Amino acid sequence: MLYVNICVCLIIYAIWSYFFVKTYQLDGYFIKVFLNHVFEFRLAYGDKNKLIFTKRMIRFIILYLIIAGLLFSLINIFISNIFLKILNCAIIFLFAPLLIVVSHYLLLPIEKLIKKYYIKKAKHKIGKLNIIKIGITGSFGKTSTKNFLATMLEKEYKVCVTPKNYNTEMGVTKAILENLDDHDVFIAEMGAKHKGDIEALTKLVKPKYAIITTIGKQHIETFGSLKNIEETKNELPLNIAKDGMVVFNGDSLSSYKLYKNFKGNKYLANYKNAFARAENICIDEKGSTFDLVIDNKSISCSTKLLGKCNIDNIVCAATLAYILGIKIEDISSAIKVLTPPPHRLEIIKNNFSTIIDDSYNSNIVGSQEALEVLSKFKGIKIVVTPGLVEMGSEQSEANFKLGAMIADVADYIIIMNEVNKNYILSGAISHNFDKNKIYFASTRKKQKEILQLLTIKDSVILFENDLPDNYK
Repeated sequence: MLYVNICVCLIIYAIWSYFFVKTYQLDGYFIKVFLNHVFEFRLAYGDKNKLIFTKRMIRFIILYLIIAGLLFSLINIFISNIFLKILNCAIIFLFAPLLIVVSHYLLLPIEKLIKKYYIKKAKHKIGKLNIIKIGITGSFGKTSTKNFLATMLEKEYKVCVTPKNYNTEMGVTKAILENLDDHDVFIAEMGAKHKGDIEALTKLVKPKYAIITTIGKQHIETFGSLKNIEETKNELPLNIAKDGMVVFNGDSLSSYKLYKNFKGNKYLANYKNAFARAENICIDEKGSTFDLVIDNKSISCSTKLLGKCNIDNIVCAATLAYILGIKIEDISSAIKVLTPPPHRLEIIKNNFSTIIDDSYNSNIVGSQEALEVLSKFKGIKIVVTPGLVEMGSEQSEANFKLGAMIADVADYIIIMNEVNKNYILSGAISHNFDKNKIYFASTRKKQKEILQLLTIKDSVILFENDLPDNYK
């Protein structure tokens, strides 16, 4: 009977712990962020993101349940009073987040050793290869620029890129160990949430070439300030090979600042009279056309991609491709076949309406760009958004501004986030938007019902940003 009681307690406890453990994983195993979300009751309660049973997570769950099992065993063995047993078991349930913290720190030395082993293995592998190594960082546009550059370089080289948004130290390590083979070029997307993250990636990859895309207030919640973000992104140019070269996106004030301060070999893109730039830009609902100017050479380009941000990323990629020997004519032909990464200003059309899917993630600059794209379309315009998150103390101001921008373009607004609801609403009303045309949807089912009510033929629906499960 004793073992049955312990097993029953453990099974119920495992079910109870699911959302805590999933939140811990979604928070990147960062305890400080996890505890903040617990105290704010922002657990990963939804079904959009599933708990992924990686090797690390399996190790964690085993240790976590062993500790819980030991505690339940002690209660059932040494406490005979049924009410005291229930009370003590309830306390264990209540303190599940604390048990996650304890398990995290007990496992941390082992995880560090495992991480160190794989990183060392990846460094050894890439160090032996005589290939062109490229790092791409920035707050926005990393994945797009990486994919654009790969398409251009494939005219002359066999290219390996970090898949999807694998831009952490372990993500890049996995790409090196599993994907890198007899390639000529390796392009590593480099992401960061803390100072030192990019430096660690440069020590792993040791790139000779780099691109700095747009820099802005992304992940301000963990960085704390734009200055910290700039310093972190600057870790890439400061750590490239001595004979290396960096392309900077001059359309970004922060990126331009890094360009001005960088003492090494550098090229500026997307700036007046820069080495590379786009001129005579024309954007409509069918796509974009522009003249690509590189090294005083000009060629007409067309693409299905929409938005000035995409053109900026194309020019940055084209700059490095040109430096690596790709002819400007081949760059132009590559631009013609470019496609956006999923959920990044992706146009989806059917016989009834047009969807602009910009739901991957968002920021105030990206949202402004998406709304500019929406304004190019004809028909009823509907914006579905949860607003902007991970903005720290600036979140309320950013979402007020977002609401005002949406009001200038949209006919209807559907707000999906309880946290940002009032800020977006206030911003929209401040620009004289009709309050009766603002809807709130707490679930995707409700969102679908509202869309069915509002959508008529030739409507255009912009999905701007999406949320992790720990946002309501």
